[in-house]
Amino acid sequence: MKLEKYSFGMGDRFLHQGIAQLQAIIKAKEAGIHITPVWNKSNREHEIVGTEPVSLRLEADQAVAALGWNSSYRVDADHINLSTVDRFIACSDFFTLDVGDDIGTPASEQDIAAFVARHGRYIGELEIPGAGRFEVTEQVLTNIARTYLKAVQTAGEIYRRIVAARGDDFIPEVSMDETHDPQTPLELFFILAAIADEGIPAQTIAPKFTGRFNKGVDYVGDVKRFEKEFNDDLAAIAFAIDQFGLPDNLKLSMHSGSDKFSIYGAIRDALRRTGAGIHVKTAGTTWLEELIGLAEAGGEGLEIAREVYAKSLEHSEALCKPYATVIDIDFGRLPSAEEVGNWTGEQFARALRHDQADPLYNPDLRQLLHVGYKVAAQMGERYYDALERFEADVSRNVTQNLWDRHVRPLFID
Repeated sequence: MKLEKYSFGMGDRFLHQGIAQLQAIIKAKEAGIHITPVWNKSNREHEIVGTEPVSLRLEADQAVAALGWNSSYRVDADHINLSTVDRFIACSDFFTLDVGDDIGTPASEQDIAAFVARHGRYIGELEIPGAGRFEVTEQVLTNIARTYLKAVQTAGEIYRRIVAARGDDFIPEVSMDETHDPQTPLELFFILAAIADEGIPAQTIAPKFTGRFNKGVDYVGDVKRFEKEFNDDLAAIAFAIDQFGLPDNLKLSMHSGSDKFSIYGAIRDALRRTGAGIHVKTAGTTWLEELIGLAEAGGEGLEIAREVYAKSLEHSEALCKPYATVIDIDFGRLPSAEEVGNWTGEQFARALRHDQADPLYNPDLRQLLHVGYKVAAQMGERYYDALERFEADVSRNVTQNLWDRHVRPLFID
């Protein structure tokens, strides 16, 4: 199974927007941009919402059938590890092997020494075409192995468990982004060496980049520095494919947290210059577009949106804790529940919609509501009924967001 050049990972926590999401991908195809839709949902999200992994497969299959989509599509077991992978194996064909917890945990000294010996031919001055020259010493190799080898070995364990259960006809991704420091192109090159040593035919790799990738809001950091890192990583991947025999379609995966508009131009330019592909892990924050649509619908839809905000504010500490590393909320800039309770649907939608030119846009409110989906999940059928009752308002926002704010700036504008 081979992942195509461009792919979008589309999360849908409540499993109602598959058709609306796919409509944006169809618009891209009509514009000459071929994107493989990849529906993804993590174990944590399944547990919070109370769904099973097979439900995402059913949603994807139903959306594809409803719209007559005759190109490839995938279902991603998002951020799985050894303790969670089993429940996803039967219904997924894309597996994100999340080994962030093992980064910095050393492998055995014997394994580290074997890695250094295996790749000792690179000791000296190493040129990664397009990224520059690097001085590689035995100590440099040892330090890289000490930081990343154990994580790659864990990825190998997960990969082999999946193969044993279902064969090797699936797409493996290795996720290295959930760590404090970004990888250098030299580190990425040797991480890929370790991935090849483990026999993982990785088709995407998610490294860590400089800056903040907070959930649902724009990139915070030095765009020029990001651009250099992104281009250097493309070069490191291309060189690693040549050196280690990794799949020729191996590409970067951007675990963006969605909506990193300020770096989309740098990504687009790099892809055009190099001809490289990309997997955008979270292309559009569907849950927030649902809330926007409900608010715009007015009536019960607006009441639900207001209630979700009020309860998210009340329980903010518990809701934010699991996402502490990927949100940055200034609680002093959040409106009170009473104030939001008097907002019109338009006011609510404008505060939440990611339009930085709108004076009513509030990124702190947006981040809080991003993690507040547990509140909606606890509403049960009341929330699901509203999604169906106000489907036109919701789906319009979902499709427009994915098309106008993600597909077009990344591939067209």
